[in-house]
Amino acid sequence: MDIPRRNNVTVTGNPHGPAVVLAHGFGCDQNMWRLTVPALAEDYRVVLFDYVGAGRSDPSAFSQDRYATLGGYALDVVEVCEALDLRDAAFVGHSVSAMIGVLAARLAPERIGALVMVAPSPRYIDDEGYRGGFSAEDIDELLESLESNYLGWSAAMAPVIMGNAERPELGEELKNSFCATDPEMARVFAHTTFLSDSRDDLKSVGVPTLVLECTQDAIAPREVGAYVHRAIPGSTLVTLDATGHCPHLSAPEATNEAITTFLAGLR
Repeated sequence: MDIPRRNNVTVTGNPHGPAVVLAHGFGCDQNMWRLTVPALAEDYRVVLFDYVGAGRSDPSAFSQDRYATLGGYALDVVEVCEALDLRDAAFVGHSVSAMIGVLAARLAPERIGALVMVAPSPRYIDDEGYRGGFSAEDIDELLESLESNYLGWSAAMAPVIMGNAERPELGEELKNSFCATDPEMARVFAHTTFLSDSRDDLKSVGVPTLVLECTQDAIAPREVGAYVHRAIPGSTLVTLDATGHCPHLSAPEATNEAITTFLAGLR
């Protein structure tokens, strides 16, 4: 299979610089990183891609069995890295992609040498001694609403996820991104995302890791950021002066500064 075509891979920036892979979250595509790419392009080889079912990926490559687990998406990441022969790349994952990056780094440690986790959550459902932000009933209702009326769900949830109610254009952009995703493929990715439990996987992380959280986030509350930081030995936790679940769009300057400072420390 033509991996670059399957995942609509884009390579930009400095061809001689260290590689940085930017991975989007649920319902998004690589365009969501457009405010981050300029901050990286001078010094880094920047790799962007779309997960199968998102953006301009090849929909014929979609497999419900493969993408019923986060491991299927992690395989996509590894195969993209292999196709480009990336070594010790820094993987920047937004939301669920942060956990996909953890899995990919374990599958191919020679390919991924650092992790940046933007608004990560290893488990969205509350558990004993753990606050993920949602009850099991909340998630059941969310998935049921998504399945019964995906466009309506997108219109209702996008502003909540984005936050920043005083900037409605941000929520509108996220809604449009959701609506551009094939509903059936989005349903599979949503189940995989919101029912996942990657807490045990955090213990496997052995690369430099930056955890970025926002001061207010309806999807990944600050307790989650603290949990991820504690679970990954030697990780760095930065609380951005930002609200909502997509700081690379709502607060790109603060997000980019945190990412570039971390990356500079790796060189």
